[in-house]
Amino acid sequence: MRLAFYAGVCGLVLAVAPASADDKPRPNTLTPKEIADGWLLLFDGETTFGWKVEGGATVKDGMLLLGGEKETKAMLTTPLSAGELRLETSGAGNILFQAGEQSSGLGVTKQPTQLHCTVLANQGGSGISTTMNRVDGVARMTAVVTTDGPLPSLRFLVPAGGTLPVHSIKFKPAGLKPLFNGKDLTGWKVFTGDPKRVATKFEVTKDGELSAKNGPGDLQTVGQWADFVLQLECKTNGKWLNSGVFFRCIPDQYQNGYEAQIQNGYFGDDRTRPLDYGTGAIYRRVPARKVVSNDNEWFTMTVVANGPHIATWVNGYQTVDWTDDRKASDNPRQGLKTGKGHLSIQGHDSTTDLLFRNIRLAELPSGER
Repeated sequence: MRLAFYAGVCGLVLAVAPASADDKPRPNTLTPKEIADGWLLLFDGETTFGWKVEGGATVKDGMLLLGGEKETKAMLTTPLSAGELRLETSGAGNILFQAGEQSSGLGVTKQPTQLHCTVLANQGGSGISTTMNRVDGVARMTAVVTTDGPLPSLRFLVPAGGTLPVHSIKFKPAGLKPLFNGKDLTGWKVFTGDPKRVATKFEVTKDGELSAKNGPGDLQTVGQWADFVLQLECKTNGKWLNSGVFFRCIPDQYQNGYEAQIQNGYFGDDRTRPLDYGTGAIYRRVPARKVVSNDNEWFTMTVVANGPHIATWVNGYQTVDWTDDRKASDNPRQGLKTGKGHLSIQGHDSTTDLLFRNIRLAELPSGER
C-alpha cells in the first residue's frame, strides 16, 4: 500500500467555541448526502456490533469506551478496503491499521488538558492526518486515514488502567466502479433458461434508473467476482415488496447464490423484528438486526464479501456481520462458496416494482484474509 503520512507529532492547539445544544449533530449518524455517497458507520453509538473485543468495552452516552483494569484489544471484524476513514477520540491508546505484516497507525497520549499523537509505524499504506479541538471543554482528536491498498484491519490497543473513548468511526470505500451505465443494460443479461421465470421486465427509465417490474425474473451481470465491496441505491414502489441482490451465483442457473435481501417490512412497531429476514439480511442465513430502510424511499445498501465473512450496511448502518462456517461447496445453497460468481437482481413476483441506481463495485484481492 502507498505511503503518505501527513502527521508526525500533534498537540492540541486553539480551542473552538462549543456549539449550542440545538446546533450539535446527532452522534453516530450520517447525513443523507453521506449515505448517498456510500459512507458507513463502523460504530453505531449503541452496541459493539461488528467488533471483536478482548478486555473492557462499554457503550455510554453514544461513546464506545475501551479499557479497564486489563489491557483491551478491539478489532473490527470486517477488514477495510481502500477508502477514507474518519474517527474521533478523546483518550489514550494505540490505533493501528494492519494488512499482513505491514502496519501503520497512531499512538495517542493524554495529559490533563491536552492530547498528543505520534505516528507509530510507516510500513505500508495509509495516509494519516489529524486535527485537535475541544468539545464541551474536552480535548478531542479527529484522525483522517486514507488507504489505497488491500484490506487493512482496524485495531485499538488500550493499556491496562487506561481508557479510550471512541466518539465516532465512519468509513467511505474508494475505487468503486459503475456496473450500470444509466443508459442501457450493457454488462447485464436477462436469464432465459427457465420459461416460467422470465416475467420480469427490466428496462432503463428516462431518469437513468434500472426498473424491475413483475416477476419472477432474473437480471445477471456478465462479470463475476468473489471478494468485493458492492454499493447500490434502491427504491421499492409499494408496501413490503420483496426482492434481493444475489452474489457469487453459479453461472447459467437461476438465482443460485447468496442473497442480500430487500424487504422493508417488520412486525408491529419494532424494527428489530424484520419480516422475511429484512432488508440487508443474507436470506435464509442470517436476518437483518434492524430494518433501517423504508418503502417508497431511496436507500443505499452495501455488501462486503471477503472469503467466508459477509457484512452488510443499509443507509450506512450495519445490519449483518456474519461468517459462513458451513462446509465448503461450489453451491452456495448447500455450503460455503468463496469463488467467483455473477451478481443478479431479483424479480420476485407479480407485485415487483423496484428502481435501482448507482450500482457500483470494487473488487477485493482474494486471499488477503
